[in-house]
Amino acid sequence: MKPWKKLLLGLAGIFALTSLAACSSSTNTLDKVKNKGTLTVALNPHFAPFEFKTIQDGKDTIAGADIEIAKAIGDELGVKVKFSEMSFDNVLASVQSGKADIAIAGISVTNERKKVYDFSDSYYTSENVVIVKKDKVNDFTSADSLAKQTVGTQKGSVQETIAKKQLSKASVVSLASNGEMINELKSGQIQAVVLEKAIAEGYIAQNDDLTLASFNLKSDGSDAYAVAIRKGSDDLLKEINAVIKETKESGKFDQWLKEASSYKQSK
Repeated sequence: MKPWKKLLLGLAGIFALTSLAACSSSTNTLDKVKNKGTLTVALNPHFAPFEFKTIQDGKDTIAGADIEIAKAIGDELGVKVKFSEMSFDNVLASVQSGKADIAIAGISVTNERKKVYDFSDSYYTSENVVIVKKDKVNDFTSADSLAKQTVGTQKGSVQETIAKKQLSKASVVSLASNGEMINELKSGQIQAVVLEKAIAEGYIAQNDDLTLASFNLKSDGSDAYAVAIRKGSDDLLKEINAVIKETKESGKFDQWLKEASSYKQSK
């Protein structure tokens, strides 16, 4: 055989092995999780009642409906669940980098995000609302009434995008956490906060001086919450979807959400 033919065959072999390795790395996520015996979940525990810090049996813990879904996925896979806490704007990035196997943090499915990540079936449909101080509720009755006012949103969230579009006359500031936004609202540094309704109701239940504004913001089509995973993880996605279907049909998720709404958040 001529040397140049040997070279081509060698290169073809290397290419084939590289392709197989790439395919394996993208499609065998389920095997990797089972082999290591741990499902690493990226989250931001400041989204009550979905995920938040609380005290249970005298110990600091993370609770919420999202946490219960993650545990159910772990049980289905027969592995332990490791929760990796981080800022919301890093949650998805940790999945892309491989530091986490999945992300579950009240994550809305958008067309832009779908270009980078795969998403499970939806387990919750969100509604965007505005929180204001009770003594200002009659002043802020529409989007236009917030003109020239400062409105808080969480950095990297869908609410940030929605607020910038629908409250264009206001000054929209993006903060790291929901707790920070609520504190600045209470202190008068900002005049309103945009949040998902269930999360907003949790903060209002613990803060007598806050309430919902009389108007909501329109949906932009990204109101479905789902679990995010790396592109090509079809094997793991199938298992996750099976868990989501069972928890929704059995009513477990609604029960988890109801129970989490009664917990007291840690400061």
